[in-house]
Amino acid sequence: MVDWKNPPRLFIPGPVKVNDDVLQQLARPTLGHRGKEYTQLHGQTVDMLKKILFTEQNVFLSTSSASGIWEAAIRNCVGPDEVVLSTCCGAFSDKWASIVESCGRGVDELKVDWGKPVLPEMLDEKLATGKYAAITIVYNETSTGLTNPVHEISAMMKEKYPDVLVFVDAVSAMVALPMKFDELGWDVVFASVQKAFAIPPGLAVAVVSNRALEKSRNVPAKGYYFNFELWAKAAEKNQTLVTPNIPHIMALNYQCEKLLAEGMENVWRRHKEMGDFVRGWAKEKFELFCDERYASNTLTTIKNTRGINVAETINAIQQKHNTIFGNGYGKLKEETFRIAHMGDITLDDLKELLAWLDDEIG
Repeated sequence: MVDWKNPPRLFIPGPVKVNDDVLQQLARPTLGHRGKEYTQLHGQTVDMLKKILFTEQNVFLSTSSASGIWEAAIRNCVGPDEVVLSTCCGAFSDKWASIVESCGRGVDELKVDWGKPVLPEMLDEKLATGKYAAITIVYNETSTGLTNPVHEISAMMKEKYPDVLVFVDAVSAMVALPMKFDELGWDVVFASVQKAFAIPPGLAVAVVSNRALEKSRNVPAKGYYFNFELWAKAAEKNQTLVTPNIPHIMALNYQCEKLLAEGMENVWRRHKEMGDFVRGWAKEKFELFCDERYASNTLTTIKNTRGINVAETINAIQQKHNTIFGNGYGKLKEETFRIAHMGDITLDDLKELLAWLDDEIG
C-alpha cells in the first residue's frame, strides 16, 4: 500500500520527482476553460514557452502524453502516399516507427544498435534516394540514455534536404538539453511534462513549424483530437481545441517562470553538471552503456558489469530510503540500470542517492 503522505522520491527516467511548490500549483482553484482567466493563463504560458524553446512559430498544449504527438505528426504532415524514414536506436524510436505504419503511411527504418547514435552520414545516404517526405528522430532515447547528434543532423538536413520535414521526439530532452527550434529548422518537436519540466504526467508540449502547419492543410483524414489545423484556430484565441488539463497548465506556467528566471543556458549547464557527476560515478563503479560522447545529460544508463541484482537493489534502496531509481528498459532489464538527473533533481540529491548505492553494493 502506497503511503500517500510520504510517497517515494523518484529518480526513474520519468516521472521524476515533483517538488511541493509545483504540486501546490495543481491544487489551485480551477478555471472555466473558455473564460478570460484561462485565456490569459494559456497566452502567458505559450509566450513563455516560445522564449524557452526559441521559436516564433506554433506552440500547442495537448491534454495527452507525448505519444499522442507521435501520431499527430504523422497524421497531419504526411500524405497517404508518402514515405517516412524512421531512425531507430532504442525502444521509443522503434515504437515511433511502428506508429507511422499504424497510421497507414509508408515507413522505412534506419536501424542502429541500442546505445549507438544515428549519425548524419547515415541519414544522408538514405535521403539521397529522394524517397522520403519526412524523418523521425529521437533527441534523447530514454531507454538507453543516448543523445543523438541532432544539431549536426539538423545542419546537414538544412543544407542538403531542406524540403524533408523533420519530426523530433524530445520527451526526455526538452528544456534540459539545448534546443533552439527555429534555428534547428525542425517541423514538429514535443515532450511530456513529467520529464525535465518536473510536473506530474498528463500534458504534452508541441512546437509545430509554419510549413508543417501549411502541409497539414492538404493532408486528408487527420481526425479531430490531434488535428493541427483545428489546434491552430483555437490557439489564435489562446485556447485549446478540447478541454485542457488546467491544473497542469497552471503548474507549467509556474515552471516556465522559474526556467526563464534561471536562464536557459544556465538550465542546460546545470543538467550537464549533474550528468557529468553521475557519469563519473558510473565509470568508477561500473561502465556507461553508451559511448560517453553521446551520453545523455538527463539520465544515465549504466552497464551492470558487476552483475548486481538490480531489482533487489532498487527494492532495498526504496525500503531503506524511500527512493527509487530505474531498472534497464525492455531487453536491457538487469543488464543495465538508469538514474535520472533532470527537472528539479539537484546535485545534492544525486550525491545522496549514489552514496546509498555505494553502501548497498559495496
